Order: sequence, then C-alpha cells, then structure tokens
Amino acid sequence: MKKEYEPFVNELIELAIREDIGDGDHSSLSCIPSDERGRMKLLVKQEGVLAGVEIARIVLRRLDPDVRFEQLLDDGARVKPGDVAFYVEGRLVSLLQAERILLNIMQRMSGVATQTAVYVKELEGLKTKVLDTRKTTPGMRVMDKMAVRIGGGENHRMGLFDMVILKDNHIDFAGGIVPAVEKTKAYLKARGKDIPIEVEVRSLDDIREVFRAGGVDRIMLDNFTPELTREAVRLIDGRCEIESSGGITLANLREYAACGVDFISVGALTHQIKSLDLSLKACR
Repeated sequence: MKKEYEPFVNELIELAIREDIGDGDHSSLSCIPSDERGRMKLLVKQEGVLAGVEIARIVLRRLDPDVRFEQLLDDGARVKPGDVAFYVEGRLVSLLQAERILLNIMQRMSGVATQTAVYVKELEGLKTKVLDTRKTTPGMRVMDKMAVRIGGGENHRMGLFDMVILKDNHIDFAGGIVPAVEKTKAYLKARGKDIPIEVEVRSLDDIREVFRAGGVDRIMLDNFTPELTREAVRLIDGRCEIESSGGITLANLREYAACGVDFISVGALTHQIKSLDLSLKACR
C-alpha cells in the first residue's frame, strides 16, 4: 500500500470500528470468555479476483495486535468457491469483532477488482488502458482505487487536487475552452503547481480550440461515437494523450479502444459492482 494512502485507510477503519462496535460487542462478550482463543478462515464462496487481504490484516491488528495471520492467497489472486485466503488465530472476541468490518471491505474491494478484470481482459492485445473515475463510495475512494489496480486497471486522478480536468461546466462558466485553458495555465504557474491538465471536448471543433489555446496534457472525448473518435484521433495526431468517456459499455469497449485512444474511463468499475461472496468461518 502506498504511504500516502495510509491515513485514509486508517481513518476509515477507525470509523468502521466505531459504527459497528460502539460501546462493545455484546453478542460476543455475553457468551464467550474474553480470554478464549480460536481459529477462523476466510472462505471464498464465489469466483472472482481477491482484493483487500492487506486491509484485512490491518483491521485485525488494529483490534488485537496479538492476532496471528496466516496468509495463503495474495491480492489479485483468481479465486473460486472453496478457496481459503487466510487463517487467523487469536482471542475469539477480537476475531468476531473484526469479522463484519473486514468482510465489508474485502467483499467490496474484491467486487471492484473482479469487475475491473473483466474490462481489462476485453482489451487484451490493444494499447488502451482502463481507468477508474471519482464515482466512488464516499470515504472508500482509496480502497476502491486500490482494488481497480489489483484487478489490472489504472487509476485516474485521486481527487480534485492532483489533476485538472476542465469539464463542460467549467468550460461553460469560464466562457469557452480557450479562456478556461489559459486561466488554468496562469493559475498553476502562479502557484508553482505542476499537475496535468485534461480538457473534456464535445466536438472536433472543441479539439481545435484546445490547440488554439496552446494544448494540454490530455483530451477527453465525451460521448463521441466510434466513427467520430477515429476522426478525433487523426486530428489530435499524437500531440497529447487521448481518453474516451461516456456511453462506453463492456459491449462496445473494444470498438472504442480499436480507434487508437490511450485510455477509456469507466465509472462502472466502482459504482456498478457486485460484491464478491466471502465468509469468515470458525475452524473446528
């Protein structure tokens, strides 16, 4: 896990503990001695791509530093029903407190990774990369984006701070593409910020406007047809990176990629996923 991700992960785990455990896990505390120890396993119940093992370890250690974690499968492993990702051994109260927290995280991350892997496979043999978007669960963006990478995709910007994307509303409010780009370049220069600039375009004329403003790092073709995308790629002619977005599904993904774009951003990687079925079960 990247160092810069750690504060977000730790804060989310703390929130998950507070909202789930509150003033105590009374279900476990009422019937299990506080010092009784046991063993559990993370059981896979559905085919997919495993993600979140690293986070599960952090959750367990946060609740009980003495928990023993025996990892069998890594993040990114292709899994099937019956596979065991890891065993954990320690105080049963600690393991039961961690159960739902780590499952919620792992099931969602594995769902994102599994869906991403499907899109990545569709582009085998082509140069185009699949990107995620900011359409993530609030508070879980770092984990969603970690899961995309585990599934073989690539991350777009993390947030509004690490890349400029001038979308339709920015352009309309700024008075057009040329003033929006010129103001952005002046703004970044004045603040000594070196971050990429991307501009969303809605027509071939918009592309010409981008280069009239001096060009940018990447152009996003918004809701272009495949035919118009091919024309746009020819017009841009390698002068900057090209991203396709909007109206792109698994059914037409490869058709768009074959037009020669560098990236295709897919919001569905993180906002239209099905969690992978996993369970933490007692070992008898």
